[in-house]
Amino acid sequence: MKSSRVGGRYEHSEFPPTAGILHKKSQKGADEIWEGRPKWRNAALFKAAKGGEEIEVTALDMNAAYLSALKCWLPIGQLREDTSGVHDPRKSGVHLITPADWDHPDLPNPLGARQEPGELWVTESTLRTLIDCAHQGLAAPPTIHRSLVSGATEALLEKMRRALAEVRKNALAEGDEIPVAYVKAMYSKFVSTIGESSANRDIRRPDWMHIIRSKAFANLWMKALKAHQAGLQVVEISGTDELHVVGDWRELFSEGRDLNQVKVKDTYILGGRR
Repeated sequence: MKSSRVGGRYEHSEFPPTAGILHKKSQKGADEIWEGRPKWRNAALFKAAKGGEEIEVTALDMNAAYLSALKCWLPIGQLREDTSGVHDPRKSGVHLITPADWDHPDLPNPLGARQEPGELWVTESTLRTLIDCAHQGLAAPPTIHRSLVSGATEALLEKMRRALAEVRKNALAEGDEIPVAYVKAMYSKFVSTIGESSANRDIRRPDWMHIIRSKAFANLWMKALKAHQAGLQVVEISGTDELHVVGDWRELFSEGRDLNQVKVKDTYILGGRR
């Protein structure tokens, strides 16, 4: 990075100043960003199961969720305040919003397992998902009170994502699980250490960490929406990669280990013994 600045007229910093909301409150604490991690169950289906109905469920596992999430809108420079209340798709960052009500008991809220009402800080990935929901008529658009944003691109980590995806694909084709595990360790470590971590002294971008993580959650939610719109019943959704459905999912998802495929994690009878 420094060698690329030879002859330059300014000093490049790998560590642009971090906004206060992105600072951890303590060494083991959290900052103020809500990533939208899902943890949801379909209350009506679980109630029917308790009433004696037996429901056949398939638990699907999304492949390499964080690797796929590297394709997301990331801010390039230092985050700057914007109080216009208007989302600029050419920029990315974090946003203080008031989300709209979610009135779909058979579909998880894209905000994840949040219970508290009112304002909250969300990432670019979550905001774009909420705006997309509004475009589809699923909810009203969120109210944006304040944003910390910078010019952005969706291709910032694309070369790395493609390189890791290619190594993973070739290893799977050869039946070699060691490179597959190594690739997973590489992208997982990257995402987990680009925040406030002493394990990564080259990049310190907690905004990137939150945006990538919330993109993985948003991708899973989009899979749930796709299943719902195709007529499947969504039973449960959790973490970055777990989606439980009722119905013929093979009509919708391709089974396998490629990035655009899903694996069967489990099959069980809801209302019976899991």
